[in-house]
Amino acid sequence: MGDILGIGTTHYPPGLVPDELKPWPLARMLQSDPRIPAHLKDPASWPEPMRAEWGNDEGISAFKAHRERVFRAFRAQREEIDAFRPDFILMWGDDQYENFQDDVIPPFCVLAYDTLSFQPFKRLGKRPNIWGEPGDKTFTWRGQPRAGRYLASKLLEAGIDMAYAYKPLHGDGVAHAFANTLLYLDRERTGFDYPILPVTVNCYGRDVVRYQGGGSQHSEEADPPAPSPRRCFELGRATARILRESPWRVVVMASSSWSHAFLTEKNHFLYPDLEADRALLAQLRAGDYDAWRDTPLQQLEASGQHEILNWMCLAGAAAELGHKMELVDWAETWMFNAPKCMAVFR
Repeated sequence: MGDILGIGTTHYPPGLVPDELKPWPLARMLQSDPRIPAHLKDPASWPEPMRAEWGNDEGISAFKAHRERVFRAFRAQREEIDAFRPDFILMWGDDQYENFQDDVIPPFCVLAYDTLSFQPFKRLGKRPNIWGEPGDKTFTWRGQPRAGRYLASKLLEAGIDMAYAYKPLHGDGVAHAFANTLLYLDRERTGFDYPILPVTVNCYGRDVVRYQGGGSQHSEEADPPAPSPRRCFELGRATARILRESPWRVVVMASSSWSHAFLTEKNHFLYPDLEADRALLAQLRAGDYDAWRDTPLQQLEASGQHEILNWMCLAGAAAELGHKMELVDWAETWMFNAPKCMAVFR
């Protein structure tokens, strides 16, 4: 019988870049995003908590505090993982037109790679990273192809039409949802030698090809939708059943922030839908997994909560196992694109 620990975390791209460069999306969008009305580009028009984060240095001081809070939570989660001693980590994360592009967009895919080899800092362009490491540095993690084949086989036998891959399709095949999370879990660069089994979730659905992983629209026509919250939840439940009957100790991990400002049209793409996030957080802390499962996809999309689908898989696993959420931290923000929920499920 396998043993399973759940982790909910974030992949938080601005955390890679020094704070004085103002790496959060709002700083860029205020300069050039036509979707933000002109009068809302003036901080005086913003909600008071957002103006407080902006402060007198355009958010730099608040960002330092926000990032340190997130990194402190990562350290706590790293300690939980080390104490658990998993045989491997299964990670649900979104692929934003990185490995999967116009040639195929699977709803889900088990990446049963022998190794994960990636160059995450190339995505930063000319901006430096917080470690001062070379922009072309390659990181390599062990994969878990045996467990990947086992999981994909069992899911298919259980009636879940799971795609799988043994090698990358585009680029290094490791989306930033996986790469960044691994960098943060080894932030002190002491080593993090656990095999990784990524499972991609097409969180961006209608916008994944249309926006090609960025803020510019390449097509007027929407793509087909993402898998439903219910289907993601069912996948999580099935995964937990399979791993519980396996010989392995496994961390099942979901990596994403919650509502994203640049996806939240009703807030003029300025700030996240914190009210919707708080409602989901209260349900999760209460163990009301049915409420999560029954959330309509359109509701998540309207609140910019596309990436919650990664957590929906985790919620399904927690429901199957009878695990309860222990909140490590809830790092709320108005300015820095998305709140970060850091949690353990056991």
